[in-house]
Amino acid sequence: MREDVVKQIEEIIEQKREAFFKVSDQIWETPEIRYEEEKSFQYSSDFMEEQGFQVERGVANIPTAFTASFGNSDPVIAILGEYDALPGLSQKAGVTEFDPEVPYGPGHGCGHNLLGVGSMSAAVAVKEYLEKNHLEGTIRYYGCPAEESGYAKTYMVKAGLFDDVAASFSWHPHYTNGLFHGPSLAVIHSTFTFKGISSHAAASPELGRSALDAVELMNVGANYMREHMIDEARVHYAITNSGGMSPNVVQKEAEVSYFVRAPHADQARALFKRLIKIAEGAALMTETSMEHRIEGVCSNLVQNATLDKMLHKNMKDLERPHFTEEELELSRKYYQTLNEDDIAFAASLVGKEKAKELAARPLIHEVDAYHEAQEYVKGSGSTDVGAVSWVTPTAQLMAATWTFGTPFHTWQVVSQGKTSYAKKGMLYAGKAIASTIIDVLQNPEVLEDAAKELRAREAGPENYVSLLPEDQDLPSMLRK
Repeated sequence: MREDVVKQIEEIIEQKREAFFKVSDQIWETPEIRYEEEKSFQYSSDFMEEQGFQVERGVANIPTAFTASFGNSDPVIAILGEYDALPGLSQKAGVTEFDPEVPYGPGHGCGHNLLGVGSMSAAVAVKEYLEKNHLEGTIRYYGCPAEESGYAKTYMVKAGLFDDVAASFSWHPHYTNGLFHGPSLAVIHSTFTFKGISSHAAASPELGRSALDAVELMNVGANYMREHMIDEARVHYAITNSGGMSPNVVQKEAEVSYFVRAPHADQARALFKRLIKIAEGAALMTETSMEHRIEGVCSNLVQNATLDKMLHKNMKDLERPHFTEEELELSRKYYQTLNEDDIAFAASLVGKEKAKELAARPLIHEVDAYHEAQEYVKGSGSTDVGAVSWVTPTAQLMAATWTFGTPFHTWQVVSQGKTSYAKKGMLYAGKAIASTIIDVLQNPEVLEDAAKELRAREAGPENYVSLLPEDQDLPSMLRK
């Protein structure tokens, strides 16, 4: 019976492979950054409507967010998709040297063109399986914008869009096949704006009050704070408005954007409160005024081993992508563009002997062994899937879509986003998620166990406390 599930899922997705490839390419070709994903949103939502889903656009009052549902009975299973790009990572496809299509333009440096469509392929496969086999349940695809720094899922959770969801699934492009089950860092992204008094910097400097001085003093204070915070925390910043181009004018306004990260939400919140005090001190020293606004937040991931083990089993049971000699040759050329640090970091994940093997054959075929998620791993990033994982049991996988060692957020990721091997990995992820969801629907006790585990980890809707201010229901750039 279970072998038949896998076979049917594989057939459904393979029959539509060209349609999935087309949408992925469309999204890659029109890269759009957080909350500006109008074309990607249109391509994705229109496609799901064409596949027979009931689409609701503009959910959570976010213009580029949507849900696509099929079914009208419990349980409701969510599949998460993303389609936002990154600024400054424009790159021509299939070119093994840095060559931007649009200088300083955006590009899919995290593979979200693959992520969104791979998840859509899973949703379509589950829908058609439910129809063919007359099964109960609801499958709901979430079109999620702004994962990169905007963290739209946090707002979608706050809007109640996951209140009726029994379990959620997602994935992420990578250069390995395995589980993506944490840990991740909770993060608060905030912008601090200082306002002072402009004046002639030579003729009357005593009349000016420099907002840029305040920004610089805040940054000095934040850097001194690093000595007095937990090792696992991260604080980083960018000056987003220096107040002008002329040194001969005292800057009356300046702005700096900060990320505060820590393994747990309460740690990030406490560190952010300290950062606000530093900003207040900088304003006091410079006789300027200061205000800050939250740009986005996300919580740390909560592992769910119950779902993880089932997802991992399906990854092992599925036929993995086979790569042609032409694909392997292209992957070798990308591997040669990596620097020694990139290669050393990748080797630390797989071991020296395996790394040597992969240097000659840089597309990974195997599935990593199952292991429990660690509490903290150096180099952890952040994801707004964390908010979802707090309110409903959530599992994610990684699928190999890039040359071994390719670091996230680089031109090499963008360049490989339309390759045939990236698309093979994308559909493999979709098949694994869809097969797991069918297993879950046919074994409802799994959902009960997953919910119990979530509560045992002191998570769940009753324990989730968003890092968003209570009165903030929309990102700052969307508020009127």
